[in-house]
Amino acid sequence: MVTEQELLDFMRETAYKPMTYQELEQHWGTENAEEFKAFLKLLNQLEESGQILRTRNDRYGVPERMNLVRGRIQAHAKGFAFLIPDDKTQPDVYIHANDLKSAMNGDTVLVRITAQSQNGGRMEGEVVRVVTRAVTQVVGTFDSHETYGFVLADDKRINRDIFIPKEGFQGAVSGQKVVVRIVSYPEGRSAAEGEIIEVLGHKDDPGIDILSIIRKHQLPEGFPDEVIAESEAAPDSITEEEIIQQGRRDLRDKVIVTIDGEDAKDLDDAVNVELLENGNYLLGVHIADVSYYVREKSALDQEAFRRGCSVYLVDRVIPMLPHRLSNGICSLNPKVDRLTMSCEMEFDAKTLKRVRHDVFTSVIRTKERMTYTNVRKILLDEDEEVKERYADLADTFKLMEQLAMRLRSQRMKRGAIDFDFQESKVLVDADGKPTDIVKRERSVAEQIIEEFMLAANETVAEHFHWLRVPFLYRIHEEPNSEKLMNFVQFASNLGYTVRGKANTVHPRALQTLLEEIRGVKEETVISTMMLRSMKQAKYDAQSLGHFGLAAEFYSHFTSPIRRYPDLVIHRVIREVLENGGSLPAARQEGLEARMPDIAQHSSERERVAVDAERDTEQLKKCEFMVDKVGEEFEGIISSVTSFGIFVELDNTVEGLIRLSDLHDDYYHFHELHMALVGERTSKVYRIGDEVKIRVSRVNMNEHTIDFELVNAKSRSGGEFLNGRGGKGKLGPKGGKEQGGRQGKGKPGKGAKERSNGGPGNAGESGGKRGGHVKEAGWSSNGVRGKKGRQDNGAPWPASNGSAAEANGEEAQGAAGGQRKRGKRGAGGAEGAQAQANWASPEVEQQWTAAQPPRKRGRAEAEQGGDWIDAAAETLRESGKAVPTRRNSGGRGGDRAGGGRNGRPAGPERQSDRIAEGGARGGYSGHGEAGRKRASGRSGGRKDMWGLPISGQAQRGGEDAAGDAPRSRRSGAGEGQSQGAAKPKHKKKGSGTSMAAFVRKKSKRQ
Repeated sequence: MVTEQELLDFMRETAYKPMTYQELEQHWGTENAEEFKAFLKLLNQLEESGQILRTRNDRYGVPERMNLVRGRIQAHAKGFAFLIPDDKTQPDVYIHANDLKSAMNGDTVLVRITAQSQNGGRMEGEVVRVVTRAVTQVVGTFDSHETYGFVLADDKRINRDIFIPKEGFQGAVSGQKVVVRIVSYPEGRSAAEGEIIEVLGHKDDPGIDILSIIRKHQLPEGFPDEVIAESEAAPDSITEEEIIQQGRRDLRDKVIVTIDGEDAKDLDDAVNVELLENGNYLLGVHIADVSYYVREKSALDQEAFRRGCSVYLVDRVIPMLPHRLSNGICSLNPKVDRLTMSCEMEFDAKTLKRVRHDVFTSVIRTKERMTYTNVRKILLDEDEEVKERYADLADTFKLMEQLAMRLRSQRMKRGAIDFDFQESKVLVDADGKPTDIVKRERSVAEQIIEEFMLAANETVAEHFHWLRVPFLYRIHEEPNSEKLMNFVQFASNLGYTVRGKANTVHPRALQTLLEEIRGVKEETVISTMMLRSMKQAKYDAQSLGHFGLAAEFYSHFTSPIRRYPDLVIHRVIREVLENGGSLPAARQEGLEARMPDIAQHSSERERVAVDAERDTEQLKKCEFMVDKVGEEFEGIISSVTSFGIFVELDNTVEGLIRLSDLHDDYYHFHELHMALVGERTSKVYRIGDEVKIRVSRVNMNEHTIDFELVNAKSRSGGEFLNGRGGKGKLGPKGGKEQGGRQGKGKPGKGAKERSNGGPGNAGESGGKRGGHVKEAGWSSNGVRGKKGRQDNGAPWPASNGSAAEANGEEAQGAAGGQRKRGKRGAGGAEGAQAQANWASPEVEQQWTAAQPPRKRGRAEAEQGGDWIDAAAETLRESGKAVPTRRNSGGRGGDRAGGGRNGRPAGPERQSDRIAEGGARGGYSGHGEAGRKRASGRSGGRKDMWGLPISGQAQRGGEDAAGDAPRSRRSGAGEGQSQGAAKPKHKKKGSGTSMAAFVRKKSKRQ
């Protein structure tokens, strides 16, 4: 009889072409009716699971040979989704919202590839068939419309309401949290339809919020009756007969202690440390032998497998095992006998290499139930009373600290990555209302247990890997090379170097970087981006190493009460020990077949638990901040996105400052630098910046917090790029306008701090201008800065440093004089006429204070036009003059604003636009007036790249002074100067308003 794997391998062969079931049956040669029925049953099972596909011609084949990919849908709140293929070698597939068909988040589907990049790295597809449904019930808020109703799902990845017919209400009313079973799934424009199966209560009732999250993630609450019955049958104590019969090693005379948190009840690990006669350390890690009480395939085992792990919510724990076991016979309570699985390791006193180890079953009796707080007080001499109470254990704890710190130092040297993120705990009262948020400490006591558990996990994993028995490993794969290189580039932009070869980086290089940035302002940003560049750890049946720990072998051995993989490992260890170091062939084969499924299921349940814990924590943090709306706090920018800035407060509460709430400027998002840069003000907001915020909104339905900026300590444009421009050499003296040669700036070096090196200085003396500032230095990431433009003596910095001072001297010409090399005309009219077309300086300021949004397509261009119309209408109502292109000196007046709707339209710098406006006559058409107007427009500000506007704006006015820009010489006097600024021929639309000009331009796009 053909097996499932043989059939799949046959269909995956290159020479295979889709065959009918008769052809397949003939190929495999079934001998009788029973085999034929079993063969058809196998085909149906494989088809239902999506592993094979039946075509319209009733022919069978595997999906990958039919341009189809099988995998799991990962939906996004915005409607689109990604397919996570079952074949881990294939990249994720993007699926547009219209191509999802009826698939929902978590569903297993078959997807047809519709588009693919040239290198095959990015693919798009559409759902062809839903294999299995992951979402069968939904938790949400009910909204009744008398004859029908809708349920708005709490899970934002389900972005369509669920239709509820009147007969499916089950007594629910608007505002109540309900659980809905989906009857029909969404198809096209039709919504999903469901029926209410449980009414949880009103959304504002105490406890309903946490209960909704439990239902949302389908977390089990109570245990089935058969599971409770099995747990009740467990004994309350152990007997000497059990110990002798099982051949357990007796460790009850050793000084063994547990170290846990104050509120911990399931104590599953204990430790002891001894100094041997040869000077070596002996470390013992003893773990509760849960597998002795939870037998394979029992009701307890099946329930533990289904749950996967314990879930620690803010106000409760959803355990993997009943409390009768987890807090009773399996908990290593003080001064009582308990059955354990032990791992003893001997470390060399000098090299700290593990010279011997042993894994065995044992019985222990712990001396004390210690807490992290008390151990810390003993080791740091913080409390004499505590030291006196545990005086007989003080030397033991000091020896533990000595060994743990040496183990940690050795682990860091080999390249283990140690993220030191601040964690918090939300404290709640009896009604579940949050009362405070406290930070979790990571003291020396926590580090002792952490190092001892890591040592045991590595030892057990390596031991059983070489025994070649089926096992579960905790793996952390190497980061994706593209993400890693993006992080390396990001760190380089901040002035930090990550050493590596080709596209690979050893974890030691990353740990070295973490040590280098410890305590500096960039620590948060770099640590966060490094973590995001890495993959998530997971369980696997193969030992693939742990990148983050720089460990070749690693497993989870130390928490069988709360993690199912640890329980499975204990069961395998027991069988190997009972069978003399190996497993029977049949048992070996059976476990090898089951381990991949257990690993995948455990990884999935772990993700569900983490999501549920985060949801409840975010819920209670929002509830904690509800009564603090309007209060101000200091915070640090924790993330920067294209839609806003996330700020984390000192109590770890995180909120969003939306881009639309930043009213002082138009900000651009720079993904490479993870920063927002102001277009007009050059303000820069980047991860790690300190800001002062005010709590503006708390949305308890969305569980989000909005902040608004009060005051920010932002970087300037030069500091943002953080590079060092080389010092330029002075050019020789010259008496002509272009006489001075400018020395080329040396390439800048990446730096942690801003350097004042800039481009080369202009000519030292003589001439109108010192020369062209051609070299703009280099930024810290090795990218050459933008070329400088011709200047008239105003500072012009590199894109990454302070400017070099230009020293060109100017000769003041007579009024109306012609421009000569080395001289400039002062202009026919003085600046008194600059305000001729404005009712008053206040009106001018009113007109120019606000800036319309940068043009982005027709819609936003029209929005800019509407803004101009509104401003013009305000001036008309006050009886004041409204500037137009005609009375603004022709084209120059329009361009002086910087673009079609007051902003640079394109990649040019804002200063270039303003300079050009001044060069073409400014607002008044007068040379001197144009200079003052253009310069005043900039106000000495910098553009979005950190370049000063004033110099370029001033240049424009000077060019306009005395003659038409770069073309016609001016005559003497006011009239000549004004006339020179006008175009020779009147252009179409030159007399229209600025608003009309914007609208006409936008229609051409």
